[in-house]
Amino acid sequence: MDKQIKVKNIPTEVKIQKPENASLDDRFNPRNRIYVRAVTGLHQLLRQRIGFVGMLAFMLLPWINFHGQQAVLFDLVGQKFNIFGLTLWPQDLTILAFILMLAAFALFLVTTFYGRVWCGYTCPQTVWTFIFIWFEEKFEGSANQRKKLDQRPMDFDKFWRKSAKHGSWWLFSLYTAFTFVGYFTPIRQLLPDLFTLDATAYSYICLAVFAVCTYGNAGWMREIMCLHICPYSRFQSAMFDKDTFTVSYDEARGENRGPRSRKQDPKEMGLGDCIDCNLCVQVCPTGIDIRNGLQYECINCGACIDACDGVMDKMNYPRGLISYTTERNLETPDNKTHALRPKLIGYLVILVVLTGALVANIAMRKPMDLDIIRDRNQLYRVDFNGMVENTYTLKVINKAQHDQTFNIRVEGLDNFEYIGKQTFTVPSGESYNVPLSLVVDPYDLKKPMTKFEFVLSVDGEPDVQISQPSNFFKAR
Repeated sequence: MDKQIKVKNIPTEVKIQKPENASLDDRFNPRNRIYVRAVTGLHQLLRQRIGFVGMLAFMLLPWINFHGQQAVLFDLVGQKFNIFGLTLWPQDLTILAFILMLAAFALFLVTTFYGRVWCGYTCPQTVWTFIFIWFEEKFEGSANQRKKLDQRPMDFDKFWRKSAKHGSWWLFSLYTAFTFVGYFTPIRQLLPDLFTLDATAYSYICLAVFAVCTYGNAGWMREIMCLHICPYSRFQSAMFDKDTFTVSYDEARGENRGPRSRKQDPKEMGLGDCIDCNLCVQVCPTGIDIRNGLQYECINCGACIDACDGVMDKMNYPRGLISYTTERNLETPDNKTHALRPKLIGYLVILVVLTGALVANIAMRKPMDLDIIRDRNQLYRVDFNGMVENTYTLKVINKAQHDQTFNIRVEGLDNFEYIGKQTFTVPSGESYNVPLSLVVDPYDLKKPMTKFEFVLSVDGEPDVQISQPSNFFKAR
């Protein structure tokens, strides 16, 4: 006997809202709206691997040391960023700007070519949401079991399952928050300080806020973030065109929909390849039906592709009823997609230019910086010998990841006496103030204001130097 595949044998109730008589709170409770069904397949395996690598990098980076210091540390209090040997100060804002622009245009390039794969595979909201769903499945079971559990009155079994789920969510949220704070505070010192209550109030506040946000976003809001809060879904359409690969349903092949046995010819029944099992809807983390066409809610995670391919395999139909394809291919399969097109080439050119500018900026960057601070209340003074004295404070910043010894010299000023340190050592990533005075005979000064330069060089490397102009004042 032919085995029938019927809709009633597959859970299909994935509602956008509760019935009309439900309370307002229940109708807009995201956990009452979407129960994501588990699915396996190539795209989900790829998503899991990418998410695992991203999660591993996020969790481990703060613990890695480089040249005796935390490899990645954004020290907001000290106003410096350490990134694997590169220390960025406020004066290095251009480097940070280039990095952010590179990330933005790389995202534009990927989106133009392959749609919202960032959202589906690497976005933290998606990664954390699937991790929380994994905890949910471990304690509450499959999508159907979770739905039935929510409909049951509270008993001991439901209580311990819910408690274990929320407890695991909170523990993971706290560890996520701890790791996040560890990017801004030395993490090896942060861990004991938190337990001994020696951490700063800033650390405790950030830990609490980020833990609550993680728990709320990944545990409760989930698709609400993608549908109503994240701005990316709103402006992505500006980057799409007919040659953008997106998760799409082949309507010409799939319609009309309807159940049938494996051995029945769908053409004789006036049906397409879609058996209307609704699995593509049940596995979608945002709860959309991809058969309704391209929608801004779709995050291109490929879950519906894996679910549909599994059904096609069971029905002995070719895969690809739902696939990553382009609007051009769906309209006319013989009209090949234009992989290289002006928009993509433009993004590539911009990326190359920005990469070159970033590399050049880093290559020309000096491992130190010099600022001159003058006392505005007293530009000069005349000592008891009649000599003119100007006082300066030089702020020297060591941008390198190791201690450096610096030399200071003066150029453009004749017959002067230097009072103060000319050679000194500055620890890695620190700043050092050098108070000094220059004394000149007034007969050697031709003008009331003489321009000259302070030159700062690395001891033993005279070619590595920077200079700052300054002025020497005398009485008119």
